[in-house]
Amino acid sequence: MDNIFKRTSAHWVRYDKYEWKESTDGVLYLTPAKDAVMSLYNPIKEYEELVLTALGIGLDVMQKKASMEELKQRIQCFAQRFGLLGLMTALPTTPEFITYDAVYLPKNHFIKQETLSTEDYLAYFFPFDKISFVKKGRESMWNTDNREMFAVIMTLQDKPQAVLMSFQKEYAESYEWITTVFSDWAFTFVTSFLYYQDYDALEEAERNVYRKGMECFGGIAPTYHIELLDKPTIVWDFHSLMLAIQMMFSFMITDENSTLKLCKHCGKIFVASRSNVQFCSPQCKNQHNVYKCRAKKEDSE
Repeated sequence: MDNIFKRTSAHWVRYDKYEWKESTDGVLYLTPAKDAVMSLYNPIKEYEELVLTALGIGLDVMQKKASMEELKQRIQCFAQRFGLLGLMTALPTTPEFITYDAVYLPKNHFIKQETLSTEDYLAYFFPFDKISFVKKGRESMWNTDNREMFAVIMTLQDKPQAVLMSFQKEYAESYEWITTVFSDWAFTFVTSFLYYQDYDALEEAERNVYRKGMECFGGIAPTYHIELLDKPTIVWDFHSLMLAIQMMFSFMITDENSTLKLCKHCGKIFVASRSNVQFCSPQCKNQHNVYKCRAKKEDSE
């Protein structure tokens, strides 16, 4: 992974405090708290924990193992550690959508329209306090009086304008959209893992169901550019945390030496120390063996 994404422009913003707020139309959003402090970090350096945390939340959403309050707390902790997903720049055909006449969207889970005005699209992500943004045709103007935000703009001035706008405190992402993204990733992993684990026991029709499920996974590919460093070098441009996680996750599950596993006892997703490890901890291994012995004893009786 370090070699694949050795050069990236993946720096992302996270705040130390987030809060849940409900809009006037009853939609629940996660947004930075008013007194939150922002910081920059590189998600690539924390890719394992980032992917595992997202998959863990998604698995509980998919299997309905946690209450909404528990999920809200975990998502809030995820955001404090890694930031929001950057859905605003992940969904359109280009993160540079501000420079177009309108926003163009491929098929997705969230917005049915293929085309939206920029103002209507931004309203999905700024449901509470409107930002100072004016657009006329392809020309736009955006202002901020936040000193922290201005410092980020100067540091990340190579980022598209929409990415920088998504770092503002007014930016928000809905609970439903966040949980849908996480559960989609978890479904993809479980599908891939069980397909190969149970391959010999599956009928061909069942294998096709797994294959069809995997076909639904995907999205907009990241962009890249080439820099003339010590040699011509590809530099990946991740303009949303969602896309960065999706790409890192994709490489993790397609690696022929992948150690991303589903615990045979508790069902937790974990990174194994070796490819033949089946349990996330010695405790799970011991408990599984105890239950197995007990089951054999009961059968013999």
